[in-house]
Amino acid sequence: MTPKYRQFIFENYHFEPQTGLLELHYSLDGQLQFTETFRFDFKFVDYDESALDRAMQALFFMAGVSYYKTYVPPEIIIKAGQLDAEQASFLSKTYQRGLGEFWYVNKLDPRTPVVFPHNSPGLPPLTAEGKGEGLLVGIGGGKDSLVSVELLRGKVSELTTWSLDHRPQLTPLIEKIGTPHLWIEREWDKQLLTLNQQDAFNGHVPISAIIACVGAVAAILSGRRDVVVSNEQSTNEPTLHYNGVAINHQYSKSQEFEQDFQQFLYHTLGERVRYYSFLRPLSEVRIAEIFAKVGFEKYRTTFSSCNRAFVHSSDHMFWDGTCPKCAFIFLALTPFVPRTKLEALFSGKNLLKDPALEPLYRQLLGIDGDKPLECVGEIKENREAMQLAFQQYPELAEKYQFYLPEDYDFRALKSHEMPSEIFQAFQTAMTQFART
Repeated sequence: MTPKYRQFIFENYHFEPQTGLLELHYSLDGQLQFTETFRFDFKFVDYDESALDRAMQALFFMAGVSYYKTYVPPEIIIKAGQLDAEQASFLSKTYQRGLGEFWYVNKLDPRTPVVFPHNSPGLPPLTAEGKGEGLLVGIGGGKDSLVSVELLRGKVSELTTWSLDHRPQLTPLIEKIGTPHLWIEREWDKQLLTLNQQDAFNGHVPISAIIACVGAVAAILSGRRDVVVSNEQSTNEPTLHYNGVAINHQYSKSQEFEQDFQQFLYHTLGERVRYYSFLRPLSEVRIAEIFAKVGFEKYRTTFSSCNRAFVHSSDHMFWDGTCPKCAFIFLALTPFVPRTKLEALFSGKNLLKDPALEPLYRQLLGIDGDKPLECVGEIKENREAMQLAFQQYPELAEKYQFYLPEDYDFRALKSHEMPSEIFQAFQTAMTQFART
C-alpha cells in the first residue's frame, strides 16, 4: 500500500516561561500541520535552561506519536532538537512497542519498523549543579497513586503531587490528599478528530511514556528530583498475542519501559531527574488490600479508576459500572471492602452479580478469549481475587472454573527499579501496614 504521506516531521517547539506554555509543532510532508500544547500552571524555581531544554525536547519527540500514527509515514525527519544514536534507539523502540495495540486494532504488521534518525554524535555533559530535591508523585485519580501517597506520607521530606489534565474531576481528590500540587494541562490538536473520521488510522498510543516525559519537565521547573509513578507487576503481562507478537496495552507502564526510560533520562539529564514506580514490587490485588485499609474510607467519594469519568465531556468522578476497569476494581476490592460499602461506590450495583458482565469476567479470568485492552490485573491475580470472592459468593464457583497454582501468593514482593533509599521507605511503609 502506497503511504499517503512520506515523512513525519518534527518541525519545532517553543516554551514561553511567562505563561508556562510549551508549543510542539509537527507536520506530515510539510503540508498537514499539527500543534500540541502543554501549560505548566505552577510557580517555577530558578531552573537550568539547558536541562529544561533537553527535557522539553524529550517531550517534543515522545508526544509526536499521536500524530505519527495518523498515517504511519515511512520516514521521520528531525528539523528541531538534537538526538544522538542512543536517544534515537530508545524512541524507535518506544514508538514501535508502545503502538502494539494500535498495530493490532488497525490490522497492521506488528513488526512495522519505526526508525528515528539521529543528528548528533553525542550529548555534552550538563553541569553537576542543579539536582532537585523531593518527590513528585503523579495522580491519575485511581487507587494506585493514592496508595503511593499514603505509603510515602511522612517518610520523605518533600512530597508533592501533580496531574495532567482533568482538573475539574481531580480537584476534590487533590484537596483531600492535602499535599502541594502541580497542575499541568495538555491540548492535543483537534484535527485528529476530523482525520479519524476520514482516512487516518486511530488507536492507542503509549500515553504513559508521554506522561513520563511531562513529569521530567515538571520536575525541573519545580525543583524536584524524583518523578514517581504507581505501576505494578501486572503491567508486565501481555494483553494478547497478534501474529506471533506479544501486545501489551500497558507497555509504557511496564518494567521494561521503566528500565529503558531510566537509562534514557540518565543519558539525557544525568542525575538531575529520576523516574521509578513506587508500587512495582506489588500485585494489583495486594494494592487493593492496602488501599482498603489506608485509603478507601478517606477517598471513596473522590476517587475513580473508570476511564469513562475522564473523557473530555466529563467534569466529575463516577463509576459507570459496565466497563472492564469497573469490573476489575469491583473484583479486586471485593475481598477487602465490606459488600455494602463497595456496592455504594457503584450506585448500589453489584457487578459480580450482573449477568451482563459475565463475559467480561470470563475474559479477566482467562477462561474465554483475551484480556480486555485496558489497564487490568494479570490473569493469576484476577483468579486469586475471584477465589477469595467465592467466600462471599459461593454460587460464583460454579460459574467461573479455573486453575490457580497452590503456591501463588499475591502478597509476594517482586523486583523493582527504585533507588535504594526509596525502597527502604517502601519497606518501612509495608512493615507499618502489616501491623495495622
